[in-house]
Amino acid sequence: MPHPQNADYSQRTYAAIEREGEVLIPTHCCFCGMQCGMNIRVDKDSNQVLGVEPRYDFPMNGGRLCPKGVAAYRQAIHPERLLRPLIRKNGQLVESAWDEAMDLIVSKIRDIQGKYGKDAFGIYSGSSMTNEKCYLVGKFARIGLGTKHIDYNGRYCMSSAAAGFNQTLGIDRGGTNPWSDIKFADVLLIAGSNTAECHPLSMPYVWGARDNGAKLIVVDPRQTKTALVADIHLNLKPGTDLALVNGLIHVLIKEDMINHEFVKNHTSGFEDLKAMAEKYPPEVAARITGLPKERIVEAARIFGQAKNGMVLFARGVEQHAKGSDSVSNYTNLCLITGKIGRKGSGVATFTGQGNGQGGREHGQKADQLPGYRKITDPEARKYIAGVWGVDESEIPGPGISAFELLKALGKEVKGLLLICSNPMVSAPSLGDVKQYLTSLEFFVCMDFFLSESAELADVVLPSTVWIEDNGTTTNVEGRVIRINGIDKTPGEARRDWEVLCELADRLGRGQFFRYNSPQEIFDELRVASRGGIADYFGITYEKIEKMDGVFWPCPSVEHEGTPRLFEDRKFNFPDGKARLLAFEHKGPNEDVDQEYPLLLTTGRVVYHYLSGNQTRRIDSLRDKCPDPYVEIHPETAKRYGIENGHYVKISSRRGYIVVPAKITKITRPDMVFVPYHWGKTLAINNLTNPALDPKSKIPEFKVCAVKIEPTKQQEVRHG
Repeated sequence: MPHPQNADYSQRTYAAIEREGEVLIPTHCCFCGMQCGMNIRVDKDSNQVLGVEPRYDFPMNGGRLCPKGVAAYRQAIHPERLLRPLIRKNGQLVESAWDEAMDLIVSKIRDIQGKYGKDAFGIYSGSSMTNEKCYLVGKFARIGLGTKHIDYNGRYCMSSAAAGFNQTLGIDRGGTNPWSDIKFADVLLIAGSNTAECHPLSMPYVWGARDNGAKLIVVDPRQTKTALVADIHLNLKPGTDLALVNGLIHVLIKEDMINHEFVKNHTSGFEDLKAMAEKYPPEVAARITGLPKERIVEAARIFGQAKNGMVLFARGVEQHAKGSDSVSNYTNLCLITGKIGRKGSGVATFTGQGNGQGGREHGQKADQLPGYRKITDPEARKYIAGVWGVDESEIPGPGISAFELLKALGKEVKGLLLICSNPMVSAPSLGDVKQYLTSLEFFVCMDFFLSESAELADVVLPSTVWIEDNGTTTNVEGRVIRINGIDKTPGEARRDWEVLCELADRLGRGQFFRYNSPQEIFDELRVASRGGIADYFGITYEKIEKMDGVFWPCPSVEHEGTPRLFEDRKFNFPDGKARLLAFEHKGPNEDVDQEYPLLLTTGRVVYHYLSGNQTRRIDSLRDKCPDPYVEIHPETAKRYGIENGHYVKISSRRGYIVVPAKITKITRPDMVFVPYHWGKTLAINNLTNPALDPKSKIPEFKVCAVKIEPTKQQEVRHG
């Protein structure tokens, strides 16, 4: 079976058994940012996908896969795959021909932009795509449609990490170190991440560090599977990370566990940080966080006395109205102790989406151009205009963030193209989101399943899954890797990049989108990123294959990439110094009161991914966790007369859901927890708060005020 890129995989060793009649195609998992290496097993004669197996040669996962990775291929052969375009006729979505669908889309784009201006048509995209497609979506928005209105669902997961890293380190790469560095740490502080469930293939690195004697500190309101193995668990009140870290910094300074040489020579702002920390002695931090002050002191000493250490965090830190500042404050812990820029010392965020890193680097964000360039920078605009072959004036200015874009639907934005995203599950305050989407004059969606969002569209275009396409992604470490797929698509489904190129051609802009392969798109991306913060210029498909991935920045073809940032102690600011920024604890946007006396937080389970559009359709995953539930502490359950398995109505100021109770001591008595992978009436985001972090524009998913009450099973509304 010839591969679409004509690579001779028979000449390479992938430490796997190739069975008679099969061919193995090396690629990577489509789910979280670990991007674990796997082989697709394909029948040589029929070109049918038979399954997947882990690769032993890729360093991230070492021959392991999590439950999602094992089952990932099943989405490709699922009977609910979209096989033909759907057009809404007489209120129903019916199968139609591609030409009819494309003609309708183009006519509606022209009509809307003719009436209201170029910015009246927007794009809402995602990060579970290749770098090539993410780059192309940004380019298509700017010079295909000529609109400023483009943003993506990475605003809901990675944007606070990006803002925090940028304001403190001057660069946003999800990890300052390769993942292999974790095992060389003497202490690991994991905050707001249930790593064992959400990034399970990171746990062998944690165990490697523990085997070498490392201490583990876990910051999480729940006693998760990760927290259960910690030396110290800081089960703080949701929304109090800033106060906790200020308290840790107070102890580090008071007990002189600061690397004074590093602070003096490689940072600025220490005196302001010191003055802020003075307000948060352990007893104050304890009162705010709900933690014993002795535990705060112990954690600070463990971290401060260690020679090498890493701080790792995820959405539990980031999805707050002050998430960006919490990221910076956790990074301060590494900076003031000098734990950065060497093996076993650094900071990282666990990337949620498979290409959450690359997806935010090359032009999908409302204020960004490829290479992580600012769209308001005259030099950046001039350079990218030259790469694209347009006048600089043709590139629109900055747009608005994802949730702001949703709120603009039906008002400033009359038409929308939705690609690789499902805001009817993933956005906050879903009752409002449905109103926004249904107020559009025209709504087109590209997807491989009829998601909760696609159900509302006027046109749905069938696209391809990961094993039916080729390109690159950038994993949690900042390592650019190759995605390989079969040369086959089901029914009349088409690859997203080909559809965008055809739309551009039909809109009279085809001269800017003449690509014959993802590799041609990537070669243009390389040039577009050259000289930018996220510089991919020296990365080629051949180099990726040879090196098992290449870390950016990689400014030339001779350069071997940059696995570890800041080894020269130079940060990405004009003076080369990191910024120690001080932050006052303000608390969540919405706190408890007499009517809504409990805090709600949300998260993931190991068996599902994001909105569940894919994993809820795979039997082996759905059977393990078919429905959401609410975790309630026994004291709280007793107070409300709720027993294990009984149905509970959870309400906020925005909506309610009804789910069964799971009575457990792993959560705090003042809060409840619900996983978020379900849609419609089972979507916990019916309740969550759309308040935005002013810097990152991420919604405050992780904390809002709710009330609970027992209810009858027959009142359950199914999603």
